[in-house]
Formats: sequence, structure tokens, C-alpha cells
Amino acid sequence: MSKLMISIPHAKDNTDKVTVGFVVANASVASGVETAIWLSVEGVRLAVPGYADTIHEEGFSPLKKLMDDFIAAGGIIWLCSPCVKKRKIDEAGLIKGATIVGGAKAVEFLTTGGSCITY
Repeated sequence: MSKLMISIPHAKDNTDKVTVGFVVANASVASGVETAIWLSVEGVRLAVPGYADTIHEEGFSPLKKLMDDFIAAGGIIWLCSPCVKKRKIDEAGLIKGATIVGGAKAVEFLTTGGSCITY
């Protein structure tokens, strides 16, 4: 099976990149590709319940819908552990489907046949 990681280091600081990243992720997972989103830096904030609810770029579905669709289709959302800790995000209160992992998880995914694009 093909594998694709989409790295998103942005949140409300660049909602266009965040939205397009999730659009591509949805296309990937819908095509049968094992798809993981790697949220790092400010991107980890997207996993806080309610944070993404108001993000809606013109011409695209609302980000909350894109995220829900991605998770429902079997997509994986990983959060950079040090990035979560730096921002003092409550690890117990994340959106459904989000998992905090270390960088080794991303490395393993990529070194076992995964490709990566960054938004």
C-alpha cells in the first residue's frame, strides 16, 4: 500500500495552507493511500476541540468538516509531542482521532515507504 504524510506546521497563522493540506489528505485517503497528517509547531493547535471550527477558506469546505471527513475515512492525525508540550496543550482534551507521538513515529512512517509533502 502507498503511504503519504502531509506535514502541517500552521494553524490560524496560515489557514489557506492548513485547508489545502486537509483537502489533499482527504483526496489521498479516499484513493486508498495510507495517509497521516503530521501536525507540528502551531499546527498542533488544530487538535484542540473548537479551535478549527471557525476556519473556512473561500472555495473550500470548512476545516472542521475536512478534518472530520479525514478521520472518518481512516486518516491518521499525529501531533508532535514536544510541540504540544511547548504550547501547554492539555493532552487529555484533544479531538477524536488525534494522537501525540514523537518524531520517531514520523521517521518510521517515512523510512518504510512513505512520502511527505508540507503545507
